[in-house]
Amino acid sequence: MVYGVHISHRISRLHENETRLFKSCVGGGTMKRRESAGRPPARGFSLVEVMIVIAIMFIVAAMAIFRIQGALPGIRANTGMNQVMSTVRSGRELAIAQRRNIQLVFIGNNEIQLQQINLPAGAANTLLQDMIFENQVQFVLMPGVLDTPDGFGATRAVDFGGSPTLMWLSDGTFVDANGQPLNGTMYFGLQNQAATQRAVTILGSTGRVRGYKWNGVRWIQ
Repeated sequence: MVYGVHISHRISRLHENETRLFKSCVGGGTMKRRESAGRPPARGFSLVEVMIVIAIMFIVAAMAIFRIQGALPGIRANTGMNQVMSTVRSGRELAIAQRRNIQLVFIGNNEIQLQQINLPAGAANTLLQDMIFENQVQFVLMPGVLDTPDGFGATRAVDFGGSPTLMWLSDGTFVDANGQPLNGTMYFGLQNQAATQRAVTILGSTGRVRGYKWNGVRWIQ
């Protein structure tokens, strides 16, 4: 009899515990639902905010375009300098590689040709390379521009001392018609834009090539 009462008492306590646990779970869920219901809904962007962001994007884009336009002439002049230096170096390399004299010929104010001098004397030259300036770059010496640090002359846009014949020998030297080493400078840029003035010099005794940029006061490499 005592044993049966004891079992009944344990069953009653177990039931009470289950009831208490159930109420706790139900109460917690209700609390969480109440907390969620109390949160403000997620807020999106207003039309005014979107318009402000778009306006800022337009301002930044306009500033970038303005800077690019300001830098464009200098970029074009630098491209021209790369063209000249590449052509001149090719002339020297061709003379050495082919063991032939290669003539440097200027045509108009925006073109350079490399021509192989053929034998016998008087035979027509062979055109090897033709370089034409892009983006309105041309051979020009701006007013007030000084001679380069090499000091090879600054009297005209293409200044090689007035020699009519300019060529590389098979040993890489740059000479005149009499075979004398010839130093000279080529000046170029965009007409009436002094900031675009560029120069390329050739040292006759070695064929060395250097490029310079004019900064308004002096030349820099």
